[in-house]
Amino acid sequence: MSPDPDDANAPRTATAPDGADMAARAAAEPEMITQEERRQRRRDGERRIDRRSLLRPGDGPMVIFEKVTKKYGTDTYALRDVSVSIDAGEFVFLVGPSGSGKSTFIRMLTREVAATSGRVTVGGRDLSKLRRSKIPQLRRGIGCVFQDYKLLPGRTVYENVAYALMVTGDDQRSIRRKVPEILSLVGLADKGDRHPNELSGGEQQRVSIARAFVNHPRLLIADEPTGNLDPETSIDIMQLLYRIHRTGTTVVMATHDRELVDKMQMRVIALEDGRIVRDQRQARYARVETPIGGVQ
Repeated sequence: MSPDPDDANAPRTATAPDGADMAARAAAEPEMITQEERRQRRRDGERRIDRRSLLRPGDGPMVIFEKVTKKYGTDTYALRDVSVSIDAGEFVFLVGPSGSGKSTFIRMLTREVAATSGRVTVGGRDLSKLRRSKIPQLRRGIGCVFQDYKLLPGRTVYENVAYALMVTGDDQRSIRRKVPEILSLVGLADKGDRHPNELSGGEQQRVSIARAFVNHPRLLIADEPTGNLDPETSIDIMQLLYRIHRTGTTVVMATHDRELVDKMQMRVIALEDGRIVRDQRQARYARVETPIGGVQ
């Protein structure tokens, strides 16, 4: 996973839309999943894909951490006794300084890292009981967006997105239908034949999001997705992630971007020294202290 950037807390000059404005903009966009597309996905075997991904359907919690501790060596703790639940369909910001445990938290969701003690449950699956051979199936139900994009440099935009479908067993007919649809949804309909080095940073991140969402995962993890982008492009990427969230996808996003978090006013889970120090809904990046008397 990408390390936390040291300068991510630098002031931003662009003005980000607030949560209400972002919702209005998203509502004005075409729905990312139409009724006809839902019917087509069922015909293509949506339930079969869910089985291969191991994530169980349902409206209960998507993520549960129960007294989770991760220890490296004899005295280095990445997480300490963390207990938290994230419901299906939530949008959650994971915030905190470098070294606070955000990356370890994210990596545990895909079983890249196993807990030293405690239990992590994702999509109804207890990851402590998951056999190593089943980990790829778990990850097929989870979309991942990274700060450094992790695109295949020798493949075109179309081929990068198609690869995510190939590994889950989609046939060529399905791939030819789905890839243009998702590229259109992320605003890259005319860039399918380009290679990553021919794209801007924002365009590369849109390819990364298209690849992560083309299988319509129930959980999407974004690890500092705006860390390498300018403020204006960061806003565009945030609007795209918000639209994905509106389709019912659970989004967990680790970030240092104070302005975007403050404008979105979603649930914020703050980590420090491996512990959860704050868990608030409709929250800002940092806790807002109210002076005595209630006057700010």
